[in-house]
Amino acid sequence: MAVFAKVQEAVEAEGAGALVTIAQVEGSAPRERDAFMVVRPSGAFRGTIGGGALEFEALAQAREALARMAPAQKRKRSLGPDLGQCCGGRVTIRIECFDRASLPDIALWAQAERDPDLRLLRREDAQGAVLRRVAEHPADLAPGEEEERHTPAATPVLLFGAGHVGRALALALAPLPFAVRWIDPRADWFPERVPANVAPVARADPAAEIDAAPSGAFVVVMTHSHPLDFDIVARALQLGHFPYVGLIGSATKRARFESRLRDMGVDAGGIAGLVCPIGAPRVRDKSPAVIAATVAAELLRRRDEA
Repeated sequence: MAVFAKVQEAVEAEGAGALVTIAQVEGSAPRERDAFMVVRPSGAFRGTIGGGALEFEALAQAREALARMAPAQKRKRSLGPDLGQCCGGRVTIRIECFDRASLPDIALWAQAERDPDLRLLRREDAQGAVLRRVAEHPADLAPGEEEERHTPAATPVLLFGAGHVGRALALALAPLPFAVRWIDPRADWFPERVPANVAPVARADPAAEIDAAPSGAFVVVMTHSHPLDFDIVARALQLGHFPYVGLIGSATKRARFESRLRDMGVDAGGIAGLVCPIGAPRVRDKSPAVIAATVAAELLRRRDEA
């Protein structure tokens, strides 16, 4: 979710808006640093800092700050019994208020969030005010400065196959931090509408997409053709710079692919990197939505490990 686009919407709609951010986390907490909410004077909000009593308290504090357009403030909160929570950690909440006079700056910051060639940088001054500037990528950081990113960078995913499971997986990944390149030689198999983070690619030679894929991308293979599956998997494993190469199929399919990969000269380490079956093989339900859910969970776990 683009943070400052939401701040801009709030200010334009109601004349003011507050950005509530988790500025620091110590120990266990329901959300990570830079999780956020955008709060309107009416009490409407977007985003979450973890729900529960902490969030309700922060909402009230943000509305009170908006009522008097208070300067930026920080509040440390223990997540213990006095708050009705049992996480046990501590979080520092930052609340910033914006009004119509801030709109030119907010629009610039929102543009920086959208533009991959720009970076939004921030630092705090001695009084605790947050100072922001927009710089070109890559940017040299000044002392005490850091890049402001409230949502993690999307991990690129090459999804091969526009069949039933491919469609279900494209939908399952829609709200998650992935940028999906969805590849199939059959242009008419793609739905008319796809999620914003999904780019359908109709290509006669899908395996060629591997050569142009960025190092660190995830590769998920579920095409309509076993020979095509093999070509894609073999090319991905030979390149060796993809942290996840997953293939839909059974243990028998994996064994057959392993034999052919050895014959091609793919080393044992490369073959061991093949994930097949994918998802959660112990889950008996093999409907597309269930497979997609388990694969999405697997990709999230691998993303954290990468």
